[in-house]
Amino acid sequence: MDNKGDKYLKAIDFNCTKINDKLWKKRIETIRDVTIPGCFKRCEETGRISNFHKAAKKIEGGFEGVYFNDSDVYKIIEGVGYVLSQVEDRELEEYTDDLIHTIVDAQQKDGYLNTYFTLVKNEEKWTDMERHEDYCIGHLIEAAISYYKATGKDRLLKAVIRAVDEFYTEMITGGRNWVPGHQEIELALIKLYDETKDRKYLEFSKWLLEQRGHGHGVGENLWGVEKWGAVYAQDEKPIKEMTDISGHAVRAMYMYCAMADLLITDGNYDYLHALVKLWDSTVLRNMYLTGGIGSSKENEGFTRDYDLPNDTAYCETCASVGMVMWNHRMNLIFGESKYADIMERSIYNGALSGMGEQGDVYFYVNPLESDGTHHREPWFDVSCCPTQITRFVPSIGQYMYAVDEDNIYVNLFIKSDSRFNFASDNIRITQSTDYPWDGRVLINIEQSIEEEFNINLRCPSWCKDFQLMINGRPFKDYYVEKGYIKIYRIWEKSTQIILNMDMETEIVKPHPRVLNNKGKVALMRGPLVYCFESVDQIDYDKLTISGSEEFKLEFDEELVGGIVKISLYEKDEFKAMAVPYYAWDNRKAGKMKVWVDEAK
Repeated sequence: MDNKGDKYLKAIDFNCTKINDKLWKKRIETIRDVTIPGCFKRCEETGRISNFHKAAKKIEGGFEGVYFNDSDVYKIIEGVGYVLSQVEDRELEEYTDDLIHTIVDAQQKDGYLNTYFTLVKNEEKWTDMERHEDYCIGHLIEAAISYYKATGKDRLLKAVIRAVDEFYTEMITGGRNWVPGHQEIELALIKLYDETKDRKYLEFSKWLLEQRGHGHGVGENLWGVEKWGAVYAQDEKPIKEMTDISGHAVRAMYMYCAMADLLITDGNYDYLHALVKLWDSTVLRNMYLTGGIGSSKENEGFTRDYDLPNDTAYCETCASVGMVMWNHRMNLIFGESKYADIMERSIYNGALSGMGEQGDVYFYVNPLESDGTHHREPWFDVSCCPTQITRFVPSIGQYMYAVDEDNIYVNLFIKSDSRFNFASDNIRITQSTDYPWDGRVLINIEQSIEEEFNINLRCPSWCKDFQLMINGRPFKDYYVEKGYIKIYRIWEKSTQIILNMDMETEIVKPHPRVLNNKGKVALMRGPLVYCFESVDQIDYDKLTISGSEEFKLEFDEELVGGIVKISLYEKDEFKAMAVPYYAWDNRKAGKMKVWVDEAK
């Protein structure tokens, strides 16, 4: 566990990869054509955007909506940056440029930027830790960096530096104590440090994390959530002493991301033990099969270990995205594929389910069983999940590759074209694959000179066997380390690798301590969790799985954007059909379940 002195991996940036596959490219285009315009329109209709016009004194009127609504606008802009790194869209860019001008015009002379306090409580700035002032700045940071990297335009980036500096002065120079009510700015500050190389932002992130667990944020009615108190907001103890996940799921994920970032960026080994313990607590005792987390609606988070009900599972979409972000960082720390496995599980199941196929309806909550009354919605009063999906889907390229001085790690298998600096050369890696429907991946590596280094191909935990070829010939001179197929050789100027992973349909049994799933089983194929919708079944309520069924696979181009459906046959008679969990509730309304009774 002690990783001192080890080299950490570095992720390859989102703008280095062009996504070309059917599943992700289609969804990125949907984000561009439907989701982003739709979210901007909702922000216009609900006053989120006019709040900036009012704060900039361009129009008259009072604040509309919830006090953290600025953050939704920022997340959409971040998503725009990711989209523009994939495809050119002048109309979208021009709209966003105009919006950015208005946002910057709403900034106060000292750098402060928050429309709620500007319009409602200007004299009460930085007096209420729950009011998400810092949370909004965090999302503003991420938006500014994404947009700058995609377009080269730094107007928003300059504004966010002024906003952060005002916050820094208020806290550090002012000798304050401050515990962010909703973590986010801590990880964003490290991104700002990476972009500017100003260590002030790195130290500020650490200062904010270290404020937790010392009573600075605890009052009689903590952040308006008296019945949950410090546990709800991860403020019950110093973070380096934390061992068990608790409280609000999204807040926890963002905080763990910042802890991991500080470890990677600044060698803050105090957090290493806590991160490992927290990961074990989350993944081994509090995670759903889908990679979703947070079982309780009451606190949007956790109750007790192994309490994982299916029909009342909360599994907020934002929390699943947080799992992707955190496990990505854990992979960078340890270079172990088990973290990328969980990252992928959350990507394809817990997170991807959050948006409907058409890109205009969303899940806030992602249960593993439904009586037919749970459906995606076009918007929410608190719309963090639609705007979260808006920024997550087009950013998928940043999770594909990681490097250190001697190694390239391939973590996700997506048809794509990536170009980045590695060792002493510029390298190009293209992937051709029908993953996640098929386990065959063709990888071409091109460079200008011959060099020695390692290519590390993730061998997913679901893969029981694989075959490897290099330049058309079977290749056996590899070894598996930390879940990666490690290939060390002198790489020619052009090399072709074919990795063919056996992708079998698997019957999954539950953990014996998850009482809700006693006597039940589920289906997985590759990284995908499958579910059963009543629309596809002969007798949904009496459906059982014995383990003796024959599984027949069929790719259906017309079904939910194109999926592999699994038909179950017993004695040559059709018994049931399963579809990927992320694809449910896209057709006729009906019941759904992931866990099915095992035939006795």
